[in-house]
Amino acid sequence: MTGFEPGHARYVSLATFRRSGERVATPVWTVPLGDGRIGVSTAPDAGKVKRLRNDARVELTPCDVRGRIEPGAPTVTGRATIVADGPEIAAVRRALRAKYGLQAVVIGLGSTLKTALTRRRADESVLVITLD
Repeated sequence: MTGFEPGHARYVSLATFRRSGERVATPVWTVPLGDGRIGVSTAPDAGKVKRLRNDARVELTPCDVRGRIEPGAPTVTGRATIVADGPEIAAVRRALRAKYGLQAVVIGLGSTLKTALTRRRADESVLVITLD
């Protein structure tokens, strides 16, 4: 075990894979869900969601807010499930607010404002990642 717990890190580089096998990394916020599972909130039309529909493999590495990874940083692997509705969405949202506080509230308000201005329904998905 690497000692790296992705659900407790401030920022995590989430790598997903294109059909070609090319790795694509995105910095994300994560929360622990218990039983070796990690939660990530995302838009249902995000690139990572599209890639996960074809390949559920993920790699998680600690990073900074911009996605920069320190040399030698540990990486853990897992498989992601896309959740579009149900209690896990509310659970992840609550956990994100508890972990990230005002940052999460401000981003949530920004999302609400965007939804109001565009008159589109606010869609949200959750990635539930089970670590290997």
